[in-house]
Amino acid sequence: MKNVFDIFEDRGFIEQVTDRKLVRELLESPTTCYIGFDPTAKSLHVGSLLPIMSLVHMQRAGHRPIGLVGGGTGLVGDPSGKTEMRNILKLEEINKNAEALKKQLSRFIDFSDGKAMMANNADWLTDLRYIEFLRDIGRHFSVNRMLAAESYRARLETGLSFIEFNYMLLQAYDFWYLFKHYDCRLQMGGNDQWGNILAGADLTRRLEGEAIHGLTFPLLTTSSGIKMGKTHKGAVWLDASLTSPYDYYQYWINQDDGDVERFLGLFTFLPMEEVRKLGCLKGADIRTAKEVLAYEATKLCHGQEEADHAREASLQLFGPDRAKSPEAAPTYSVGQEELDQGIPAYILFEKAGLCKTRGEARRLISQGGGYINGKRVKTFDQAIDINDLQQDCLLLRAGKKRYVRITLE
Repeated sequence: MKNVFDIFEDRGFIEQVTDRKLVRELLESPTTCYIGFDPTAKSLHVGSLLPIMSLVHMQRAGHRPIGLVGGGTGLVGDPSGKTEMRNILKLEEINKNAEALKKQLSRFIDFSDGKAMMANNADWLTDLRYIEFLRDIGRHFSVNRMLAAESYRARLETGLSFIEFNYMLLQAYDFWYLFKHYDCRLQMGGNDQWGNILAGADLTRRLEGEAIHGLTFPLLTTSSGIKMGKTHKGAVWLDASLTSPYDYYQYWINQDDGDVERFLGLFTFLPMEEVRKLGCLKGADIRTAKEVLAYEATKLCHGQEEADHAREASLQLFGPDRAKSPEAAPTYSVGQEELDQGIPAYILFEKAGLCKTRGEARRLISQGGGYINGKRVKTFDQAIDINDLQQDCLLLRAGKKRYVRITLE
């Protein structure tokens, strides 16, 4: 079987490694690895997909992944990559989110028969005695070295709270704890976690005299410079109740041409020969590669049936023989009394989710980008009422590609 380190390199997963030669040698044999997930929401989003895919690759190569939910560190908040302090959630909310993340990760990773495990660092961090922790763990950390870490240095100008300053110690303790109890010898994560990963490896070397390792992934942005997983609507969630499979499919099929080959390598399991072949497509043919990306990514997250439905809906709306079938579009319902009275177009576009704000909706319509039943909306405050229904629905369009079907409740 091919070494998973070579798979990571070939598919573009690796940004930094503690020691390339030693990590590759480590991964020649079954190894336990972990990645931490922040439970600040009830769902992960596309920005978490790269770490998730890395754990799936690890499992497929015969290694044991640990999905660590940060129920304890979530009480502190990771300052990495943030310009200001995160909101501190209550323990009850964090625990609720942590349970939801466990369920979500199980869609990607097989946790049966010890093939993988879930852990929550609240199980050991919340019981720590503060004075003992400072004496036994804190003494191994140099404040000067901590302040040199990018995650802290970037925050010094805007302010770094003492509770956030402790985060590196707690994450380092996690790595040591998982090594001590589960022989975990590799931590992976986004490149903003590099300082925290090194701290855990150094702490374990000091406490146990053992070498453990870290590997980070690139922090992804699209060709247009947008952070991975962000759209005009906000985050693209992995939970179908927050981002529908149709919208998830549309997110992927609308990626920039220059990103398609890279994302096929990272977010599908297609052989790299096929990825490179698809990446060579040019002009109108690149649409085929985007359809493959969207279908494979949606199938991984939501299953084949939902991916089939999303692809069919997309073909009906955007395919070469499209009939603009309203049934293919995502649906938003309004009350008949509200529609009888008439709804200003910009409010309807905002309510239906085609625009984040009413101001954005006004600009869209004023610039000629708003359509109802295939006709351009003349003014942003044009009243839309019951007389505009066609076959008991309205078909709203924003720009060239975003549709919503309006139905009566």
